[in-house]
Amino acid sequence: MRAVVYGRVGERPRVTAVQIPTCPDDGALVRVAATGVCRSDWHAWRGHDPVPLPIVPGHEFAGVVERVGHDVTGFAPGDRVTAPFVNGCGRCEWCLRGDAQVCPDQTQPGFTRDGSFAEFVVVAAADINLVALPNAVGFDAAAALGCRFATAFRAVTVHGRVAAGDEVAVFGCGGVGLSTVMIASALGANVTAVDVSDAALGRATALGATHTIRATDSGPALERAVTEVTGGGAHVSVDALGSAGTAASAVRSLRRRGIHVQVGLMLGDAAAAPLPWDRVVAWELTVSGSHGMSARDYPAMLAMIADGRIDPAGLIGEITDLGGAIDALVAMDAPQPSSAGIVIARP
Repeated sequence: MRAVVYGRVGERPRVTAVQIPTCPDDGALVRVAATGVCRSDWHAWRGHDPVPLPIVPGHEFAGVVERVGHDVTGFAPGDRVTAPFVNGCGRCEWCLRGDAQVCPDQTQPGFTRDGSFAEFVVVAAADINLVALPNAVGFDAAAALGCRFATAFRAVTVHGRVAAGDEVAVFGCGGVGLSTVMIASALGANVTAVDVSDAALGRATALGATHTIRATDSGPALERAVTEVTGGGAHVSVDALGSAGTAASAVRSLRRRGIHVQVGLMLGDAAAAPLPWDRVVAWELTVSGSHGMSARDYPAMLAMIADGRIDPAGLIGEITDLGGAIDALVAMDAPQPSSAGIVIARP
């Protein structure tokens, strides 16, 4: 099959011929119809998130089941499917209660094994990790779900418990941030979008943001601005960027009893970044991490997509091929125009 491969950190990936992966007994081999190009792929390629090399990147995808292992009972060849970027083992206590996104024995296409920048990709433990796609949800839109959109959905609905009339502040309007804006707005929240880019803020407004704040830096001025436009602080804040400054400012922008959800990856020095714990304790704030979404939680999201309340296709900026996926990945070395949207590749 044709696949994108790189063998060294920072080496420009190439499209080459590799063996079609073997379908495990409990897994499925999926013919990839569309795959998203995500900043997490860039982090792995640049060595910020170490992966075994050589590797095929890619972890957001949708397609058609080509083959299933003999232990799989819930899916068959020809099924239209997608999958979360975390593949749970299907056996541990977390998987058995539906929390595969924190499985200690998880695998991840594009990170622990070959991913979806290819004509075929394997989904392990298919019965708990595959998600059947309704006919109303196209492959391109579904390929935007696996990481950014699904993570945002769970951050908003499960961790943030966002309801109509809530004030939600979203820090960072890239793919996951704009997904958060769209989902929270669809639930009736008043959303304040924060970013350094006017173009990104314009896109956030088009997706439902009530207020926008252009911030050149995190800190007290930004926190005062968010507190003012939200009428005393946000009920829910989401750091969709992932930095010491945005995380701390997001927490300080909450009102009492507020909830902060950390979605943006905290890598390198940021992994041990401090938070204002005095405020967390005195105001009884909740701080929660959000690491994707298990297949169990997809039906509620897919129902909102099918009935038109949310539309991940509206976040797509470009549709390309595997060569274009390489170009999009390498281009992430430079600051990205957030308004450009998600890049989807069709192998």
